[in-house]
Amino acid sequence: MTETNATIGQRGEELAISYLRKNGFLIASRNWRAGRYEIDVVAQKMGITHLIEVKTRKAGSLVSPEASITSAKANAMRRAARAYVGQNRIVGEVSIDLVAIDMFPDGSHHLRFIEQAVEFGW
Repeated sequence: MTETNATIGQRGEELAISYLRKNGFLIASRNWRAGRYEIDVVAQKMGITHLIEVKTRKAGSLVSPEASITSAKANAMRRAARAYVGQNRIVGEVSIDLVAIDMFPDGSHHLRFIEQAVEFGW
């Protein structure tokens, strides 16, 4: 059975959540949305609010998960971060991070957590 992009994305998000929890993050929210803004995962660790984009690709794809964060996507992530911070009255440090995952045909994966992948720039 061939996996759809949505199925691959859902698997990636589950892997990201598992990784974050194993590494001491408390998951505050998943798939937060407000209007056109979205944040895949909101997590807390050591007083820092982490707003996390999860990008999952089949291994060998033309565009890596990291390369999919174009300047337009980075700007959208900043706007979503500002909306979340304002709506939830977050004070303190905020980090916009990326969990990049390559999925292999045998079901294995390679996950990378990239802290501060996008500068928040209040």
